[in-house]
Parts: sequence; C-alpha cells; structure tokens
Amino acid sequence: MLKKLYRTIRLFPKRGREPYVSFYKILNFYPYNITLYEQALLHKSSSIKLKDGRWINNERLEFLGDAILDAIVADIVFKEFEYKKEGFLTNMRSKIVQRETLNKLALNLGLDRLIKSSAKTGNHKTHMYGNALEALIGAIYLDQGYRIAKKFVHERLIVEHLNIETVAQQEVNFKSRLIEWSQKNKIPVEFRLIESFTDDNNNPIFYTAVDIYDFESGTGRGYSKKESQQRAAEEALDKINMDKEFIKEILILKEKESELPILEESPEQPPLTEYNTNNETKEV
Repeated sequence: MLKKLYRTIRLFPKRGREPYVSFYKILNFYPYNITLYEQALLHKSSSIKLKDGRWINNERLEFLGDAILDAIVADIVFKEFEYKKEGFLTNMRSKIVQRETLNKLALNLGLDRLIKSSAKTGNHKTHMYGNALEALIGAIYLDQGYRIAKKFVHERLIVEHLNIETVAQQEVNFKSRLIEWSQKNKIPVEFRLIESFTDDNNNPIFYTAVDIYDFESGTGRGYSKKESQQRAAEEALDKINMDKEFIKEILILKEKESELPILEESPEQPPLTEYNTNNETKEV
C-alpha cells in the first residue's frame, strides 16, 4: 500500500506531460515505469542499441504479453460462459486473440500513432499493430500486475471494442481460408489425420496435420476431426503469414514443379485380341 502511494506521489509532477498523456488516453491510468511502455511500441526495425551493446525492441515484451493475454482471455471466457465445454472456450479464445482481431483493436486504440517503426506498413497482412498490443499488455503486467492487465483487456478491449456475444456467434473457418489460399496460389495442401484416441474421460481426441508440399505446416488437436483440422489450418495460416523462410521454400518448390517437363500421353494401344477355336479373332 505504501509502495503504491509512493509511486502515485512521484507521478504527480509528470501528469499532463508527454508521453504520459498519450499513454493515459490508451490505458486509462498513468504508467509507473514509462520506459516499459515506450519499449512495447518500439518495432524491431527501429531497435535501439544500448551502451552495453544490446539491442532492444518490443519482441521480448510481445512474447510475455502473448502468454498473459492468453491467460486473461481464458479467464474471462471461462467465467463468461459458465456452462460451455472446453472446445467452445478454446474456440472463443482463438477468435479473440487471433492476429486480425488484435490488429483491429490496436488501431481502435490508436497504437499506430505511437509505434516507432522503420518498416513499411502498406501490406494489409502486417501484424505490427497486433504484436505491439501484445507487447503493451506485457508492459502493463510488469508495471502494474495481472489484475490491472486483466482490467485493461476486459474494459478497454473487449467491452469497448468487442461484443463477446457477437464474437461467440462468428465462425472463423481457417480450413476454408487455407484451401482458398491453396487454390488461388496453385499450391497443394493436404490434411492428414495423424492419430485418434480417447482421453481419460473417454472423450475422442483427434490429432491432424496440414502438409503443404512435403512440409508439415501445422498441427491441431480437437474433440472432432473438424476441430483438429481447424486448429491445424490456423497454425498453417500463421506460418504462411509470419514465416518468410517457410514461404521462400514453398515458392522454390512451386517454381521447380512448374519447370518439370510435361509428359506426352502414350499413343493408344491397338485393341487386344484373342483367338477362338474357329481361327476367328475378336476384340477384348
């Protein structure tokens, strides 16, 4: 209690000054350690070199924020949907923390105006804003603790910018999106059932992989084949959007495939014949 009071007193002269004002508009509270929040919005393209030779950006905070956000959203949907099963809760969490949703939430908060980046943001598939939002949540957790981080996610993100009931009714069909990508780019995609079994509660569990060419590009578990395929497809789409080396390998394989010679069809064979006892022939 005394520590919190001491921090609050120290903040009095800084309130009303930048960057405290800008962060207050986003957070609805004043940060204690403003450096954490500035680092959260520092993209790796604008990394800063410290005196000890280390480079800093928001990637470590993003890693932490991703885990904290998963826990917070799981906490919220667990309490919001009291009688729903694990599969529904997992699907709900996936819808809320998916990259497209986080990007939109970050833009709604105005993070794009505060992010420091030298990267081009014209590509509509960029996840810079959503990544920065996760880093910001990591900064809140380190600066204020889990309770304030959860309050921020619930009040500033979900209540103000997401209707959780509407989200529950949305169907994010990752499998269809992956198949559309496959057909558009003429790249083979295959769903492969790795194994199926029953858990300790006698529930059926399916484990599916997605293969793009010969690369295992995503895996997923679920209580049905469809659910496991959806999760595998989601992982594959994340890899397609985020892993540049993976896409490079896929494009190399596609190029090699297009260079293969087209085999000519073999000429038609004459019909097979057989002889009968009268030395006459007939087609088989």
